[in-house]
Amino acid sequence: MTADLADSADSADSADSADSADSAGTDDSDETATGRIAALPTVLLHDHLDGGLRPTTIVELAEHVGLSLPTHDPAELAQWFTREAGTEVVDGVATGSLEKYLRTFEVTLGVMQTVEGLRRVAREAIVDLAADGVVHVEERFAPELHTMRGLGLQDVLDAVQQGFADGVAEAAEAGRSITVGTLVTAMRQLDRWDEVADLALANRDRGVVGFDIAGPERGFPATRHLSAFQRLREASFPVTVHAGEADGLGSIAAALHQAGASRLGHGVRIVDDIEICAPVGATLREQVESARLGYLAHWVRDHQVALEVCPTSNTQTGAARSVADHPITLLKHLGFAVTVNTDNRLQSATSMSRELACLVDDAGWSPGDLRDVTLTAARSSFLPHDDRQALVARIEGMPTRPIGRHSA
Repeated sequence: MTADLADSADSADSADSADSADSAGTDDSDETATGRIAALPTVLLHDHLDGGLRPTTIVELAEHVGLSLPTHDPAELAQWFTREAGTEVVDGVATGSLEKYLRTFEVTLGVMQTVEGLRRVAREAIVDLAADGVVHVEERFAPELHTMRGLGLQDVLDAVQQGFADGVAEAAEAGRSITVGTLVTAMRQLDRWDEVADLALANRDRGVVGFDIAGPERGFPATRHLSAFQRLREASFPVTVHAGEADGLGSIAAALHQAGASRLGHGVRIVDDIEICAPVGATLREQVESARLGYLAHWVRDHQVALEVCPTSNTQTGAARSVADHPITLLKHLGFAVTVNTDNRLQSATSMSRELACLVDDAGWSPGDLRDVTLTAARSSFLPHDDRQALVARIEGMPTRPIGRHSA
């Protein structure tokens, strides 16, 4: 990666456009801010493997396994995903719901039920992320969702891990360095939490760096199977929990204090525990100065619990009205440990560089803000101490020259 954003932007754009034209999300070669941000080293903590497939790959794998698709044209299929996921803009505001968003995964999961399919999807995910400037990713997936054609949980994990290794090697051949940690996820609405926790622990020395729970947040609290979190805690194993996305403060409190999470997937509803005393229309500075934090918000900030915020996704699922109005900006300026993430690159038609560019263009973020959240992500990774410090040192070389609409 480079220490001079402006000087390297053009070469990075031209190199990446050829390699990633069919990557999940969008081709950013024609987006100035996004292309320049792709030249920066970034850290991604919240990205779902089954939400980042290339449309062409879905079409090819679907033909192989006999899966019916809404369309077999890759471009039309990409549009179908974003439309079904709720990326419809009404009066400048994206509309959608988490439930509708999650239904799109029936298609992606349908082509991820074989060793070959899993290995290919995993490889391509890492290649695409590296081409977008990601230097460390903690990729998550739920092995239990990939057993419909007879694979066991360990079979699924082995295939994905091999795909990750293939992707790292392919990225290296293209001159891009990326490290990968695996987050093994259990689904809230299913009852295999203990089994999945055991799988994570059994593979902690083979690239699995943490445990997660995902799926419908309402009605399926983190307290549903506390035995899984107990064994993870006793084994000193890192935990992140999807909380504070579709449900509120109670979900966040349970994730932290009963499940033992050290990071929160999304976590944006922590803003419900913050009172802004400034009048409507107040400046960001006035909002920050007038903010009164509740006890839970204080706890999250004081303990620097990393918030794995996914701006575009949050607008689709109804957790935020728009990127411009997203609480991530307020939370960052209040001192919360905010990180920026993609969630599901296919459904959100996004990439890491696009998420950061939207914050620059729509929310007024500076290059210094981008550097801050990237450092926070590096420091909040589940890497061993020495590897984490090396990652932090790499990010500390990020440039702070203006980007996008706010450039001089």
